[in-house]
Amino acid sequence: MPKIKSTVVLPCFLFQEYTMQVSDLSIPDPAIVLELLEAFRRSKVMFAAVELGVFDALKTEKPLDELVTLLRCDRIALMTLLDSCVAFGLLTRVENTYSNTPVAEAYLTQDSPRRMTGYIHYSNRVMWKMWANLEDAVREGSHRWKQTFDFDGPIFSHFFRTDDAMKEFLMGMHGFGMITSPHVVNAFDLSRFQVMADLGGATGHLAIAACQRYPHLRGIVFDLPHALELANSMVSQSRVSDRMEVIGGDFFQDALPKADLYALGRIVHDWSEPKIRTLLARIYEALPSGGGLLIGEKILWEDRTGPRWALMQSLNMIVCTEGRERTLSEYAALLKEAGFRTVEGFRTSVPLDAILAIKQW
Repeated sequence: MPKIKSTVVLPCFLFQEYTMQVSDLSIPDPAIVLELLEAFRRSKVMFAAVELGVFDALKTEKPLDELVTLLRCDRIALMTLLDSCVAFGLLTRVENTYSNTPVAEAYLTQDSPRRMTGYIHYSNRVMWKMWANLEDAVREGSHRWKQTFDFDGPIFSHFFRTDDAMKEFLMGMHGFGMITSPHVVNAFDLSRFQVMADLGGATGHLAIAACQRYPHLRGIVFDLPHALELANSMVSQSRVSDRMEVIGGDFFQDALPKADLYALGRIVHDWSEPKIRTLLARIYEALPSGGGLLIGEKILWEDRTGPRWALMQSLNMIVCTEGRERTLSEYAALLKEAGFRTVEGFRTSVPLDAILAIKQW
């Protein structure tokens, strides 16, 4: 079994405002059932606040009555939503005046470079509806695009029907990537590599993080042509733009850019095993001897009982894509089948772990 390193893993967050005192010790504590009964409501509070424009309206503090007029909402209902956001640490309130907390300002406002609003809109408008059909996804083992939206075609096309929708989603993933990518590139010593090509690199956050970590490294962002405008914009704003290049192409069909390190960040979990085998074989063939493949995915524990983020993401992949999350042993089996001989995993403290596979000399 391949070895896996680890940093300290943060404990799962459980919002337990109440502790149950059960006098009859033969009665199980219902806390987890109560927790899960309420959990989806908390997600929807944040989704609704973003959708209604609450956090953008509160770029400067405002009293409740002004917000009611600005957002065109019922006074009592909006007050209850805002107070819920206060309870969750997303807003602060002094008497009847509300303002954003730093975390809301960073991740939940439209003009923040770290915003995750695109992914939140996707979660609210797309995944929320698809997850309502989880039972059928489990019965049939397939995604729910057709059932939910009566839509056939590539798995992400429904959300990317307009350029603005695609840009907003990718910026949401960029905000997510700014949290996780530094941890992925710090997981292993990558100093021996000269050129990293991030396949499906979107806004380039992983390649940018790698070039920032390694001053000699050159980075390539390789993605579909319609994603290049945003990629070029984000790369040009980075302090390592002079060592970065953006190239268009399909990693399943087109020639891969020359590199001695390829990266796949949140890519492998999207696809079925036949497509994964095809992609890994193409990468292995393109790599020089001693070259590497860096994969960013959340790794399931070997007994498949956690971590919670990976389990929930695996179900999400089943509902929304062709794929799922895997254990390190499962990744190692796929990588070694493709020809890689050294496979190592690293658990981080963020919702993305790292795997490094090396092509033998």
